[in-house]
Amino acid sequence: MIPWTLLGSAQIPNNGGELKFSQRGDEFSIRLSGIRGELMNSRLYNSEKELAELGCAHIQSANNAHVLVGGLGMGYTLAAALKAVTESSQVTVAELISEVVIWNQGPLGNCANNPLQDPRTKVHIGDVRALLKIRKPTFDAILLDVDNGPEGLTQKDNNSIYSPKGLEDIYKTLRPKGMLAIWSAGPDNKFTVRLKKAGFKADTRIVRARPGKGSRHTIFLARKP
Repeated sequence: MIPWTLLGSAQIPNNGGELKFSQRGDEFSIRLSGIRGELMNSRLYNSEKELAELGCAHIQSANNAHVLVGGLGMGYTLAAALKAVTESSQVTVAELISEVVIWNQGPLGNCANNPLQDPRTKVHIGDVRALLKIRKPTFDAILLDVDNGPEGLTQKDNNSIYSPKGLEDIYKTLRPKGMLAIWSAGPDNKFTVRLKKAGFKADTRIVRARPGKGSRHTIFLARKP
């Protein structure tokens, strides 16, 4: 078997640990130090694709739509969002770790067909929470693939995004009929209740890491009236 080659590493702010970026043949992997298993693998991206397709379904034919993607990862959510919206739309992707952007600008970018090169893409290097706190109708869809879902794995500060106050900020930052879609490693009934209390019409979908197989992940869908 071809061995993994370490291509780079990056420190997660606020003592969140270290990301390690590796390649084996045409396969890429991002792992978190101290955690067994992978955070991301270039061959397992169906649930990230579904996140964008479900979150942007209501604006597929809308002109000048604006989408926010929280978390670049390996670029699959961004690529699917760009595919789901019109040529007059814009997709802003927020990524906390600058090295992840650099990795996507290199060979990793080919996996998702280089979405960072799309002229509709705008990159925000920094905490997505700054964009979620605009508190005026700005985005038609907000797609969050931040950490591990409502229960943060790498960055406990991310939990504030999913708090009642964080959801209130998101609600006010969405345009009318806007959609909040959140990737999660698993279900969380209490979080669904929290979304409804924040004023959203909430639902969930179970999706697979690969089409029809692989790990089951949860997509929270929260529509603003």
